[in-house]
Amino acid sequence: MQTIVWSGSGRVALRPSWRSRTFFGIPDLSSLSPFSTPTSGGDKQTYNTQKVLPYSRQQLYGVVADVDSYNKFVPFCTRSKVLSQREPLQGLKIPDGFSMDAELTIGFLSFTESYVSKVTCSPYDSVKAVASSSTPLFKSLETTWKFEPVAHASGGNESTLVRYDIAFAFANPLHAAISAKFFGQVSGLMMHAFEDRCERVYGRAVSRDDVHR
Repeated sequence: MQTIVWSGSGRVALRPSWRSRTFFGIPDLSSLSPFSTPTSGGDKQTYNTQKVLPYSRQQLYGVVADVDSYNKFVPFCTRSKVLSQREPLQGLKIPDGFSMDAELTIGFLSFTESYVSKVTCSPYDSVKAVASSSTPLFKSLETTWKFEPVAHASGGNESTLVRYDIAFAFANPLHAAISAKFFGQVSGLMMHAFEDRCERVYGRAVSRDDVHR
C-alpha cells in the first residue's frame, strides 16, 4: 500500500503505508490508480442521512468540532490534526463561531491520502468541512453536520435531529464508477460511528422510546 501526500505546491510524494482503517472490506484496486490515465474528473456524488439522537445540540456539536479526534471514530480516517489556530468568523449570528485548517488522512481503495480542509464551526448549529483544493483522489470533497433541537410536548430528555451530508467527486471516473457499489453506505456508516462516539464520550443516553417501553 502507498500513501499519497498532496501539498499546496502541487507536488505529490508516495511512501509506503502499512495501516488503513476502514469500516468494511474494500477490494484491492491499485491498478486503477488516479495517476494511470489522464482524466477530466468524475461526476459529483451526494449522500445524506439524519437521525434523532438523545443528546443535546451542545453535546453533539462538541463531538464533531473536536477535529483532532476524528481518527478515533470517522470511517476511513487514519489521522487527523488541526493545523491552525481558531479564527473568529465575522457576520455570524452566533458570535463564537470560528474556522480552522485541518489535515485529514483517509484510506480508500489501496491508497491513503492526506489533504487539508477548511472547517467552519457555528456553535451549536453546524460544522462544515471543505477540502481546500483538488487532490489526486478527490476533485472535490465537502461534508456538513447540522443540529436541530427536537421539541417534546411533555418535556423530558433533550433530543436533537442530526443531519449529515457528504458531496464528493473523484478525480478518476473509474473510481467514481466503482464507488457507486459501496460508497452510498458512507453516510450511514458515519452516523453509526458518530452515535457510538457519543456513547463513549457522554455515556449511553436514555431515549424517550426506551423510557416508554
